[in-house]
Order: sequence, then structure tokens, then C-alpha cells
Amino acid sequence: MPSPEWTIASLVAWTTEYFRRHGIDSPRLDAELLVAHALGLRRIDLYLRHDQPLNDGERTRIKDLLRRRVAREPVAYIIGRREFWSLDLEVSPVVLIPRPETEGLVTAALDLLAKPGGGRRPRVVDLGTGSGAIAIALATSRPDAAVWASDRCLEALAVARRNAQRHGVDARVQFLAADWLAPFPSAPPGFDVVAANPPYIPSAHLAGLEPEVRDFEPRVALDGAEDGLACLERIITDARRVLAPEGHLLLELGFDQSAAVAALLTRAGFGEIRFHRDYAGHLRVAQAHA
Repeated sequence: MPSPEWTIASLVAWTTEYFRRHGIDSPRLDAELLVAHALGLRRIDLYLRHDQPLNDGERTRIKDLLRRRVAREPVAYIIGRREFWSLDLEVSPVVLIPRPETEGLVTAALDLLAKPGGGRRPRVVDLGTGSGAIAIALATSRPDAAVWASDRCLEALAVARRNAQRHGVDARVQFLAADWLAPFPSAPPGFDVVAANPPYIPSAHLAGLEPEVRDFEPRVALDGAEDGLACLERIITDARRVLAPEGHLLLELGFDQSAAVAALLTRAGFGEIRFHRDYAGHLRVAQAHA
């Protein structure tokens, strides 16, 4: 660690190089996030107060955080939050860390909900909600929508509820403990959008994931069984039962799973199947008409 006379700017620079030497992918960003968190500052404050010296207690707090990051614990878990859809969300090791590519699913859902719906209130369900990222993004973007969010993990639901409260949508998002679509009735009116980011990584591929994912994120949110399609198939098989006549299913999937998912959707009777690309150009979100 830097000597006591070092300032915030010196510490950020030193930490960036320290992370770079240890193979951290985004050393500057991680350094800024962790130093700001340890000091109770915003990232912009690191520049506004760049010449501020650090006391012993601050250096000790920062040192502990750096040790955790070099052990490859994700920054989001260390600081306890992650931004998604411009929302500051609480995260912990009981939930998957929201990814930027999942914002494509939110965009696709909002595009579908923008279409005329006969004047009734749109109905959306987010399956396996985790931190509540998808459900809360939809609820904040469409205040007129009725939103449900399910997860079989009670600890994850507690995180999601706190995030909904933080963003003022807890009265409009109904959370329930559920295994995918099992508790939802088949009776009308049905959902206009069923959305899910289920586990889709083949079990054999988990060992090859980055340590941040493999060793820290919940396996139950990653493991898609032997071929990665088990959860996707369960949702696809059951989804038409709960969709409104003009409803749509939206699923996040692996970058190489579009052909297999298209076959599952066709077999289940879905039509108008299309795929949305993520920021890297991969076919990441499947969309299908009931």
C-alpha cells in the first residue's frame, strides 16, 4: 500500500497498477469504485478531492477491499450494489449480478408494451427475478403496468423487494416464491409479456468461467444442466398457458443457443420468432408470439 502521505489521486493510480499486475480486467474502473466506496464518496469526488490525504483508518479499509478484489471477488458484491438500467440496485452473493446485455431484454419488453393493448393495463411477469433488475426496470419505465416477479430463492426475493422499495415501485410489483410459472393460472386475461433470464450455461462449462463468476455468483442462477437448455425448455413448454392471446415470451440465452431455442419455441407452438442482439452482436434475447 502507498505510504501515509499519499493522496486519493496517488492511491487510485497505485491501485490501478496493482490490479493490472494481478490480471484484473478493468483495473482503473475497479480502483475508482472501491476507493470511492471505502471513503464514502462518489466517483466524481475522487477527482474533485484528488489531493486529499488519507488517514490510517481509511487506508486500512481500502486495503481490505483490495485484498478481496485480488481474490477475484466481484466489485458488485464488495460494494453491495450494481447499476442496471440507470438504477442503483442492491446485490449480494444470493443473486446474479445484473449484466448490461440483460438491458436488451428490458428494451424488447418495453417495445412490445408500447403497442396498443385494447386500453387495458399491461401485465408482465419476470421469472427468476434475482435482484429484481428486470421487473423494477419495467415498473419504473411503465408506471401503468402490473408487474409480477418470482423466484424460488427467498433470500433473493428479499433483495428484490428492498430494491423495489428503494425505487418506489414496491406497491406495483408483486413478488412471490415460485418455481418458474407453476403457480400462475391459465385463466384469462394472461400476461402480455413473460420475461426471464434463466440459467443457460451447460454444467460442463461452469469450471471454465471467470473466477468472479465461477467462485462467487450463485450456481443455481448459472447452471442450465447438461446442454444449458433445461430451464429454457421448462419455461417455453409452460409459457403459452399463461400468455394473453397477443402476448409474447422474452428469454435471455447463451450466445450460441439461438438455433436450439428457436427449435424449442417452434415445437411449443410459438410463432413470429426473432432474436435481438446484445452489445457484442450476439443473438442474446429470443422473442416469440403466443
